Parts: sequence; C-alpha cells; structure tokens
Amino acid sequence: MACEAVQESAVTKVPALRSEEFLPWKRGDKLLLEHHRDLVRATVPVLKEQGEAITNAFYRDLFQTHPELYNIFNPANQRDGGQARSLAASILSYAAHIDHLDQLGGMVERIAHKHASLEVQPEHYPIVGKHLLGAIRTVLGEAATPEILEAWSAAYQQLATIMIGREQEIYDQNAAQPGGWSGFKPFIVQRKTRESAVMTSFYLAPEDNQPLPSFRPGQYLSLRLKVPGTKYSGIRQYSLSHVPDSGFYRISVKRETGPLHDPQAPAGLISNYLHDQVKEGDKLLVHVPQGDFALDETSTRPVVLLSAGSGITPAFCMLQRLALEGTRRVLFVHATTERAHHAFEKDVRAIATKDPNVDVAIYYEHVDDSDVHGTHYDEIGRISADSLAPYLPDEEADYYYCGPVGFLNAVDRILDQFHIPLARRFSEAFAPDPSFETELATA
Repeated sequence: MACEAVQESAVTKVPALRSEEFLPWKRGDKLLLEHHRDLVRATVPVLKEQGEAITNAFYRDLFQTHPELYNIFNPANQRDGGQARSLAASILSYAAHIDHLDQLGGMVERIAHKHASLEVQPEHYPIVGKHLLGAIRTVLGEAATPEILEAWSAAYQQLATIMIGREQEIYDQNAAQPGGWSGFKPFIVQRKTRESAVMTSFYLAPEDNQPLPSFRPGQYLSLRLKVPGTKYSGIRQYSLSHVPDSGFYRISVKRETGPLHDPQAPAGLISNYLHDQVKEGDKLLVHVPQGDFALDETSTRPVVLLSAGSGITPAFCMLQRLALEGTRRVLFVHATTERAHHAFEKDVRAIATKDPNVDVAIYYEHVDDSDVHGTHYDEIGRISADSLAPYLPDEEADYYYCGPVGFLNAVDRILDQFHIPLARRFSEAFAPDPSFETELATA
C-alpha cells in the first residue's frame, strides 16, 4: 500500500484542450455584458426546475469523456445524486446573484477550499465549461438558444476566473506558510487507535520530519491513495480531531457501510481500506489542511458545539482548543445512536470535569442497562428544542454544528425557534448540500 500511495502523482493529469474545444466559446474572448446578465437572470426559473437534470447530464458526459477525473469525486455522492444536487444549487445561487457577486463570498470560499484540497488546476476548468454548457444544451434542447449559451459561456468564464484566482491564492499560502508544501506529500502512520465500534484515529507525521503548519480547529486533511484492484487513486477529506502544534496530525475516520435502504450499495471504499488494511508504519499521501468551517478565535462569545455521528471530529478539536484557552464558556452537545458508537466519550467528560467553563449534553437514541445517566449520556432520543433549551447559555453565543444533512436541517429548525441570527451560525455537512434553498440562504 505504501509504495502505491507515494508513487501517485499529486495532481490528476488531464489532456490539454485546444481553445476551439471550449463550447461554445474560446478562452479569453468573452466578457460578461449586461445583456448576458439579463439572460442568466432569466434562466433562474429553469435552473430551479431543470438544474439537477443538467448537472446529472454534466457528470455523465464528463466521466464518459474523462474517466480519470472520476475519483476526484466521492463515488457515493455520485450514486445517490448528492453531488449533482450540490452543483445545481451552486449554479442556481450564482445565477441568482449574478449582479451581486459579493454576496457569494461564503460559497466561493467553501468551494475554493474543497478544490484546493483536491488540487484542482486551471486546466480543469475548460473541461468543466465544455461539458456544463453541453449539458445545458442537451437538457434544454431548443430552449437553449445561441444567445443563452453565449451568456452562460461568459458567465462561466467569469466564475472560473474568480475561482482560479482564489484557489491560486490558497495554493500560494499553503506553500509559503512555515512547514507548508504543495500538492500531496508522504506521511507515516505513527499510531492507529480505535475510538468506537465504527471510528478509528490515525496519527500522521511527515516522513521528512519537517515542522507541521498549524491549522484552524474545524479544518480537514485530504488523503490521496489507491486501493489495490482499483484503476484510479481516490481523494477523501477527514476532519482533524486533535488540536494543532502537537507534532502530528490526527484524523478520526468513521467506517462507512452501505445505506440501510439499499443493501446492494457498496460500503465506503477508502474508509474501509483505512480501517482494515492501513497499518502503523504505512505511508499516506497528505495535503495541507483546508476548509472554511473553522473556529473563530477572535470572538469572545460563549460557544455551543453541536454534532452528530462523525461530526464529533471537528467539534472535539474545537473543544480542545477552547479548553486550552480557558476564557469562553462552552456547551458540547453530541448525538449518537448508542454507546458503542460514541467516540471520545471519556475525553470529553475529562475536559468538562477539569474545566468549569465546559458543560456537556450527550444524546443517545438507544440506551441499555449498562449505560449510566450523567456518565455516558444525558438525554435519550434525538436533539429537540425542549430538551436542549435548559443547557443553553443565557447570553448570546456562537453556534457550530456538524454532521449529516438531516441533523443540520434539524439544528437549523431548532435555532430558528430560538431566533439565533444567521451571523452566529456556522455549519458543515458531511455530504454535498442537497438543498437549493440552503445554498441560496447561505449565499
């Protein structure tokens, strides 16, 4: 495994495109004019209705022509349509804000960090533009007039220019920071520790023994590896679960099984390989930490950390940092199915016992006779406004929440009931965002 991993190129190579392969424009010859903006705005209702069909056609045609790009994406998100819905939401948001691109800052930053973690390069953008415009023409048929295609080609070129510029800034910052590097470099698995029945931690140290750059609690690492028997390497992101400046990076990986509603669906390829095959002493290719979901350490407000499932990994890292600072009140809320799936159980209680500023509320959906109230869990069932209210701080707080999409939606509804403004909400879904409305609201 180690040899296969470190021999992989840091950047997915793609065939160079001639300028005439841009469909239907050539690079650098389109400016986004006012009549282009009018046409893009006019397509918003069509995108709401046909956006997912367009992005499904886009991914199908992209992977047929460039199968080497397939494993830049998580195959599970392709199978369940999550990636297509997320892209459709982003395109819709861009079209809706074509006159106010400053309002897209959050979306651009989130996508730029994800692209940087995948080492997306400028030469990938012509490929995406060609197949995206081709998909629009295929799905809309005669409604995709030459004028509409020209408007969207200009709009795409503008967005590509914005994304390429921001991603280059991130690449430059990654390489220039103390201990930083470009692309993926080999790390040694120093330790492998089981945290629960479904989660294992990996302690990673650079093979070259160079100092590690710091990161903001909440950010993630990308791993690039090739599972034996597969044609291409795969890239996955895993949240860092230990505070920085420790001489190692720690990620805590949940074993992904197939969805219960589809027993024929394959289990997570990379997560199961990490659990079952990767050993202490092996090498993994690792990217500089990325991510825009991160603790704001300039704020002095109390912090409420809410997580479910593997969302506990960034939340626990944030908790560690806040406990080390010792200046802000913290409420740590975690929801899981049962004690066997409860990662960092003793670590969280130990921090709360030592630090009077830290309170804990643990939710189990199922308890048995061996589970002790106040030691293992505090509430039975799922998080609700009524059960959460007694734990919340009286003063204004910042809310960070991470986990599956359904959990995030539930937390948003609870925070709506408490009238928590969007400016004090920070969230990250461990899946592509499936909601047009969510993407528009956050944009």
